[in-house]
Amino acid sequence: MVTGQAGGIIHPVILCGGSGTRLWPVSRQSFPKQFSRLVGEESLFQATARRLSGEGYASPVVVTSADFRFVVRDQLAAIGIAPAAVLIEPSPRNTAPAVLAATLWLERQAPGALALVAPSDHLMPDPASFRLAVAAGARRAGDGGIVTFGIRPHAPETGYGYLELAAAADGAEAVPLAGFVEKPDLAAAKDMLASGRHLWNAGIFLFRSDTMIGAFARLAPDLLPPVTRAVDEAGPDLAFLRLAPGAWDTVPSISIDYAIMERAGDLWAVPYGGGWTDLGGWAAVWSEGDASGDGVVQEGAVLAIGCRDSLLRSEDETLQLVGIGLDGIVAVAMPDAVLVARKADAQRVKDAVEAMKENKVAQATAFRSDRRPWGWFETLATGERFKVKRIVVLPGAALSLQSHRLRSEHWIVVEGTARVTVGGSVRLVSENQSVYIPLGEKHRLENPGQSNMVLIEVQTGSYFGEDDIIRYEDIYARN
Repeated sequence: MVTGQAGGIIHPVILCGGSGTRLWPVSRQSFPKQFSRLVGEESLFQATARRLSGEGYASPVVVTSADFRFVVRDQLAAIGIAPAAVLIEPSPRNTAPAVLAATLWLERQAPGALALVAPSDHLMPDPASFRLAVAAGARRAGDGGIVTFGIRPHAPETGYGYLELAAAADGAEAVPLAGFVEKPDLAAAKDMLASGRHLWNAGIFLFRSDTMIGAFARLAPDLLPPVTRAVDEAGPDLAFLRLAPGAWDTVPSISIDYAIMERAGDLWAVPYGGGWTDLGGWAAVWSEGDASGDGVVQEGAVLAIGCRDSLLRSEDETLQLVGIGLDGIVAVAMPDAVLVARKADAQRVKDAVEAMKENKVAQATAFRSDRRPWGWFETLATGERFKVKRIVVLPGAALSLQSHRLRSEHWIVVEGTARVTVGGSVRLVSENQSVYIPLGEKHRLENPGQSNMVLIEVQTGSYFGEDDIIRYEDIYARN
């Protein structure tokens, strides 16, 4: 669905990066919080895409990294949403270059398109109410203004930046924006709460594509040439569009607030009074959970005895988490890591992640299971001369044709049927059958069936890193 300035179609732009530190161990660098099911049955990314869809909305443009492109593809497909484009950033450059790249792409598809930029990791449980707020800002944006959306504060929050309105707003119409306020101390936050002229800055923007490009030309002219070149020279990567890395590497890293919003004119804000949180820590997850009468939120295989005002969460049905007499505690258990903290100190998990990184603790950034475009694998056991994995291959998916210099492999199929290539031989391997892959031999694994295929892989050798893979053919265009 494409329209120009005269139409009222909203073109969502979903920013989908993230470092995955504030909600460790569920969220990590290799799989940040927007892709996790933290509240409800869908991930935050899926809920964002669904919120920005339906009548009056075009297919979304998603800006993400190469590491997350297949997760984006699969999670959108799971909820029946086809993106207009998935733009791959060669490296993180903060929000301003990402917004500009998406805006340039949109302007070429639909000149003067109304673009709605939103983070992918916010929780807004009332989508209809938010769409009404977007409609309230659309006229100002269509007339050439830049509209941002602010959350009506209900507490003197010091963890958010604020929007200062030119006048107190009683309704939900767009009002002139006087300026931006950095994260305040508690005294200033209390004053802003009392003033009635301040909103939490949600980092959501609505504008016409040509308006924003003009703003970059005036206010951040150093960004426009390299980002334009990165879009001009972008190349297809399967169903994705990879921004040109040579041009992108020269782009400065800067936020959209600093580059544009804090210096632009004709700014408007729409107050939003519906539910909203950026789920910036485990205390926020607790506040959004279904608490018992004692304020205990339980998720997964959990037993709470004599606990109050606590979050107990097990991410594995085989891992039983038991809390006894806990008060104001966050306990999150995963097969490879456990977090236990006072709820009041849960924000310090970011410091813990940094400390683990310095100590080269693998769990700081990666999971025991690892997602791939063809499915996923989980490490079950490791030793000096062996590693055992469970590998799940999606229907119709295939691993690359590859070989290894330092290890051999033994595959045992436990569910489904595998099509296995070893050297010049191709054969089907069914449940309870196995195949041996000698060191150095070219091989490939495929799932020709209609359901997941599962096998156990036993590696033996002197090195088991994922970099000991020589790829010869790959349907996912990986190196």
